[in-house]
Amino acid sequence: MDSSPRSSITGKVKRTPWWMKSLTGWSYVIFEMLFQKMQARHLKNPLPLPPLHDVTCIVTGSTSGIGLETARQLAVSGAHVVMAVRNQSAALDLIMKWQDERHGTSLLSVEVMELNLLSLASVVRFARAWNLRSKPLQVLINNAGIFSMGEPQKFSEDGYETHLQVNFLAPALLSVLLLPSIIKGSPSRIINVNSIIHYMGFVDTDDMNFTSGKEKFNSTKAYSSSKLAQVMFNSVLQKRLPPEAGTSVLCVSPGTVHTNVARDLPKLVQAAYNLIPLFLFSAQEGSRSALYAATAPEIPEYCKALKADEWPTCAYISHDCRPTRAAIEAHNTRAANEVWEKTLDMIGLPLDAVEKMIQGEEVMCKYRDS
Repeated sequence: MDSSPRSSITGKVKRTPWWMKSLTGWSYVIFEMLFQKMQARHLKNPLPLPPLHDVTCIVTGSTSGIGLETARQLAVSGAHVVMAVRNQSAALDLIMKWQDERHGTSLLSVEVMELNLLSLASVVRFARAWNLRSKPLQVLINNAGIFSMGEPQKFSEDGYETHLQVNFLAPALLSVLLLPSIIKGSPSRIINVNSIIHYMGFVDTDDMNFTSGKEKFNSTKAYSSSKLAQVMFNSVLQKRLPPEAGTSVLCVSPGTVHTNVARDLPKLVQAAYNLIPLFLFSAQEGSRSALYAATAPEIPEYCKALKADEWPTCAYISHDCRPTRAAIEAHNTRAANEVWEKTLDMIGLPLDAVEKMIQGEEVMCKYRDS
């Protein structure tokens, strides 16, 4: 249901002023940081996982932080893990380290494939290479992301603002292009690592790049808006996939995590960030929501129930591995459909791309190699 307030004159959705959204959003972040360990005290660390010997998982951004822990724990539990990363040598070093830590026990099933989310052509190459194997894919975890706090506006080689591309556009393209393999791996799951900061986001489909001058750019606006767009797009994707596809689409919040994001923060903020480790999750703790979404047996039924009840958003799992509500803006189905259509245009796919892929038809992306 679209319950967003609208102007009686223009019919357009009224947007809450940024200062008000920012104040509200940071209050959520502070509350989460202060109480997340208490809220998640029922969870073990590391999260116990079931045997995953017949499961294949692709994890983006898996050479550091949450992605590293997610990939490692999936592999240790028996899954075949594909580390989709830019720095292949770092990934190979990690595999050797993980294997050495096992002291001669069975070999981990891990491979490395190149993926640069700052290049949509790289996403197309990755998806094509994987789909050509004609192997099922049970789990895709879109983990990679950036938050260049305080940095000036930057653009990818495709002309898109970098937070928008890395956090949202490239993962959206990857999810759609991998659908043939994901459906083949049914029951399967598409998991998007999101953030509580999406509560302060807004999405203007006429200015997703922050270039029109209507809204002054800052990295917090860009990051939060990319994460809100992620929830909205994946909510439509879940609705577009028929029950027989057997695919669950989720967003998860890892909590407030002590990761490499601090290196992008101002020095003063870095100092404060490093003074509060008792409140922050470790990367291992932060990986639990994604691991839960990837492996918990109740997830498919939960997602089916939401869809049957016509819930406006995809499933959203909190840092304590419990279902929660996404931001109210994500419940605006009209806006979500606008985000869906704009996104497909930006990533070079036709509006019926998902339907064609479900039917086994080939879909061409304008970012394919010439």
